Amino acid sequence: MAGMEERRAGRCGGPPWGRGRPRPFCGGGTPWWNRQDGGEGGGEGDRGPRLPWRSTLLLTVFVVAGSGFAGHEQPDRVPLDSLGRSLLVVGCLLLLWRQRHPVVVAAGTTAVTLAYFAAGYPYGPVFLVVALACFSAVVAGRRRVAWAALGTLWAAHLLAGHWLYRWLPPEGDSASSWGEEIAVGAWVVAILAVSEVVRVRREQWDRDRAERRQAAGRRADEERLRIARELHDVLAHSISVINVQAGVGLALLDSDPEQARTALTTIKAASKEALGEVRQVLDTLRAPGAAPRAPAPGLDRLPELVEQAAAAGLTVAVESRGGRRSLPPGADLAAFRIVQEALTNVVRHSGSRHARVRVEHAADELRLLVDDDGPATGAAAGGSGNGLAGMRERAAALGGTIDAGPREDGGFRVRAVLPLTNTPGEPSYGVPGPKEER
Repeated sequence: MAGMEERRAGRCGGPPWGRGRPRPFCGGGTPWWNRQDGGEGGGEGDRGPRLPWRSTLLLTVFVVAGSGFAGHEQPDRVPLDSLGRSLLVVGCLLLLWRQRHPVVVAAGTTAVTLAYFAAGYPYGPVFLVVALACFSAVVAGRRRVAWAALGTLWAAHLLAGHWLYRWLPPEGDSASSWGEEIAVGAWVVAILAVSEVVRVRREQWDRDRAERRQAAGRRADEERLRIARELHDVLAHSISVINVQAGVGLALLDSDPEQARTALTTIKAASKEALGEVRQVLDTLRAPGAAPRAPAPGLDRLPELVEQAAAAGLTVAVESRGGRRSLPPGADLAAFRIVQEALTNVVRHSGSRHARVRVEHAADELRLLVDDDGPATGAAAGGSGNGLAGMRERAAALGGTIDAGPREDGGFRVRAVLPLTNTPGEPSYGVPGPKEER
């Protein structure tokens, strides 16, 4: 068995009899004779679509019966016999594979139809066989094959009707009229025109569906990023406070029980707030589009951040510049999360116990500045983590910018600029400006 598999791999894996052309009947691609014009083809499974046997059976009955009736109206043609009916049935049965192998079916039905007319059998619905085969080829993207098949059929009809009729049955046949040739040519053009229209419409539908899928994928990706940012900001800040307070509580558990109790109380409040915000984010996953149970946080909650930072041993000085103004909800939430993440990074990665927050309300933008004096306490303080990436994503989503990095004097600075232009239909609500704290 192993030797057989190796020989099979050797036959199908190496280069074929001609360079650059894949071998047929070796899996992994569509045979070269059944590919779309200008492409590699494929895209369907190995079995392909189901055989359209119901429509083929109905068409076979119609073509055979219709040709029999047409023969009664054309006494100058050869009467329909077993050979003629066999040609009609063979041409119709080829249509079973018109979706899997449109090239072979278009060429085969054209050959059968030419043989039918060369034998002198009566004109009739046999034209429908070629029309359907070429229509399927054009819709499947094999346009050149369909054009060639119909062109060959019309050219053969023209040749037989004006030159070869002397040697072809029925005997004593005369040359065809040019009006008949024009009718056949118009029939060919009509088939090609209808086929091209259907092909273009199908391609447009496919493009529309692909664009809708891509748009839905982008929306899903954006929603996942938004939820990831929210969870990171909530958990990183709260867990940092809990971690610091847990260390304080353990250190003072024996020497200062009251201070340890205070630390435990802070842990309880921070964990409760984190659970509430996480539950709010998860509720949006369970019921997409539902209104949140609590308003999104904004700069009006800046004093709470200061208190939580103070509980973690960080003194924060807040400075507000510019007049108070209403903020769009998106900008308000982004500003709060940026300040929250910046203070969290100070608690986690800075040896400084002092930080400064400056909020500047300009005419068309909001400027945020968060400074600490350092020094950094670990390699992670350089600004390559998810926190800074999330801040940049929040600012970029609003058309703003984030500049974060170490200062020349050894500290760290986060500077954010957020535009305040309301999007159409987006409500804004008033939030009081943060009071100056020294």
